[in-house]
Parts: sequence; structure tokens; C-alpha cells
Amino acid sequence: MDKLLAQLVEKLQKAYGDRLVSVVLYGSAAAGDHQARFSDYNILCVLSEITPRQLGAGEDIFRWWREQCSPAPLLLTEHEVATSTDCFAIEFLDIQRQHRLLFGKDVIGPLSVDRCFYRAQVEHDLRAKLLRLRQKAGGMLSNPDLLRRILLDSVSTFCVLFRHALLLKGAEAGGHKRDVVHRAQEVFGIDAAPFEMLLDVRAERRKPREFEPVDILSACLKGISQVIDAVDQLEK
Repeated sequence: MDKLLAQLVEKLQKAYGDRLVSVVLYGSAAAGDHQARFSDYNILCVLSEITPRQLGAGEDIFRWWREQCSPAPLLLTEHEVATSTDCFAIEFLDIQRQHRLLFGKDVIGPLSVDRCFYRAQVEHDLRAKLLRLRQKAGGMLSNPDLLRRILLDSVSTFCVLFRHALLLKGAEAGGHKRDVVHRAQEVFGIDAAPFEMLLDVRAERRKPREFEPVDILSACLKGISQVIDAVDQLEK
């Protein structure tokens, strides 16, 4: 991983020169909770300005990075990082919690995250991801393998959102996904078992064929709805 990240930083330095303010690795790879088959290397690239010229300068780099099976780096100006924490409280809180500075100025560590819309964002994202999961699952209930893949791909996102729901509730949540679902069971009364099953498969502790996807889907939908209801009842 380190060799690949070093290559990325070198390419970004050549492309952007003194306009490159910072390069940050964030997410599961920075936290040591990375699973090669399901996780990406998430990169925040901070520039002094972003114009079509900068976008063009990064085109080949971003294409190369996507070929490494990771999403294109997230591009923000330093000004945008400082002024958009109210709109992206979830994202910036997660980056603050799990990040590693690869190059330049640490724009994340000292950042003050504005939480004025935090509760609304958590509820919005939970509801949006739930709707998206229903849409996808509704078209593949007759295909167990595809349904298993959708569930395995989505569990990480819901663990992130469950952790934020716990924080809103004033409950401590561990740094790993399994800790989060256990705590969500204690605080929100969800059944942790279906989420644990999916995490076990992602970690290659169990085989995908060991679980019946429709049953797991049903249990997950119920648990997600319980968390949404709990967030909705928090002070607005």
C-alpha cells in the first residue's frame, strides 16, 4: 500500500506543483480496518485553487488511480475545507477520526467541524441509503448471488451511519464496524447478528453461500429502520 500511495503523491506533486496543499488518506485504510475485496483507498487532495486547468492536469492521474480499483481523489480547495464542514459534518468528522497525512499541510487535524445540521444529515443519509438498498434489492431478489453482493457492499456504509447515530445519542462507539453494530444493539435494540454475518464474510471468516440473502436483507432493513426512528426522535 505504501508504495502505491507514494506513487500517487509523486504524480500529484508533479501535476500541481506549489498549488498542492495537502494529500490525505482517510477511511478504513487509514484506520487499519481495510478489506481488499470490499474497501477502497480514499484520498483527499487539497489544492489552493481548482479550475479546468487543474482538473485537466489531474485527468491521467485520476484515471490511473481508478485503475488501481479506488475512487478518484476527492478534490477540494483549502478554502472549501474550512467553510463546508456544516454541509458535510459526517464526512469531515469521519476524516478527522481516521486519516493519515501523506503530503503537505495538515488541514484536517485542527479543523473545527460545524455540527449545526449534523442530526439532519445523519437522518437524511440513513433514509437515502435505505431507499437505495430497497431499490437495488427489489430488482434482484431472484438472484441470490447479486443480492449477497449488494448486502456486502452496503454494510460498511450503514456501520458508518450507525456510529454517527450513536454519537448523536451520546453513546460511545468503537473504531471498528463490529464494535459499532454491538453498540447499536445495546442502544437502539437492533439485532446485530445479520450485520455481523456480513462483516464476517467481508473479513473472509465465512463464505458468502453460508447466509440466505433474503433473510439477511429482511433483518437488516428492520435494524436500519429502528436506528432511523431513534435519530428522528432526537431533539431537532
